[in-house]
Amino acid sequence: MSFLAAALDRVKPSATIAVTDKARALKAAGRNVIGLGAGEPDFDTPANIKLAAIRAIEAGKTKYTAVDGIPELKEAIIAKFQRENGVTYKPNQIIVGTGGKQVLYNALMATINPGDEVIIPAPYWVSYPEMVALAGGEPVPVVCTAATGFKLQAEALDRAITPKTKWVILCSPSNPTGAAYTRSELKALTDVLVKHPHVWVMTDDMYEHLVYDDFQFTTVAQVEPKLYDRTLTVNGVSKAYCMTGWRIGYAGGPAQLIKAMSTIQSQSTSNPCSIAQWASVEALNGPQDFIPANNKMFKERRDLVVSMLNQAKGIECPRPEGAFYVYPSCAGTIGKTAPSGKVIGNDEDFVTELLETEGVAVVQGSAFGLGPAFRISYATKTSDLEDACKRIQRFCGNLR
Repeated sequence: MSFLAAALDRVKPSATIAVTDKARALKAAGRNVIGLGAGEPDFDTPANIKLAAIRAIEAGKTKYTAVDGIPELKEAIIAKFQRENGVTYKPNQIIVGTGGKQVLYNALMATINPGDEVIIPAPYWVSYPEMVALAGGEPVPVVCTAATGFKLQAEALDRAITPKTKWVILCSPSNPTGAAYTRSELKALTDVLVKHPHVWVMTDDMYEHLVYDDFQFTTVAQVEPKLYDRTLTVNGVSKAYCMTGWRIGYAGGPAQLIKAMSTIQSQSTSNPCSIAQWASVEALNGPQDFIPANNKMFKERRDLVVSMLNQAKGIECPRPEGAFYVYPSCAGTIGKTAPSGKVIGNDEDFVTELLETEGVAVVQGSAFGLGPAFRISYATKTSDLEDACKRIQRFCGNLR
């Protein structure tokens, strides 16, 4: 009889973390490796945000806080939702967690019963189906191909809904594809959801500010007010504010749901780091001018990577609307033989051979629910991206 919980049989380790750890180990062993697996901006946290944290420490703001966040941060979040999304919340409708991942996990743990279904457009962030499984639910992937811009279509959503459906999870701009829903595309989905009052919406807006080419971001509760009472709007400071290590995520939603999520959090981690919370107050309330400056660099990197990958034999790379990922197809390399003599049978073989041969670490698309493809994070310095793309071109050119 195993000492470990049977629930672990339902869950796989994070593929993105596994790739990052493997790249780190190879670097430590002296290999020249370029890691493009981690979804983390290479820009430093802005100085005013760091200074706010220092001041919080100096002021002794280092004690336990309210489980679901300090009042000052809740007010900053409320102001952000009103200012940027036109959505109104009260303090009892806001929760702050240790990163967006905890907020999502709290919501699923607080609502999922055995057999409940959660619709997840694929490609998806690797943690969505695993969190649903841990909560005892059934993830229901709906494949969204490059032909539809990797976006869920209204007809496909309608077909996937059953009496057991409890949630649909939307992520825009998307991790892993960078695809972002326009207002009209979201409206088509919300029109379907209005007809199914038992289905709630979990919208992961973590990459909200990372959009390009004059794309206008909108979120579900903004597009369709009829869904306000069954929408959880999740966001955080990790990506746009370059604060991944600070671990602050937040959400706005119905008070009853937020209270249940707070109960889960009170018996797991309790409050998020007090210092990181005060830094996040400054992030949301302070100057925002660094965001478009960073986005300009991200856009240049996106365009570089898309151009160079589309020059690699057997690779097709769509241009995404947002985030800092590209999701190229490697279908044209399947069946070919790598310099090692290994036949590329799938996208996992592709990324393994690429890492071993050229020292470029990317994540296989099958981990995100749709292959043969791979995800590249271009949130790293431009010289490394250029070098990595040249190595990918060389690797593909040497396949026979």
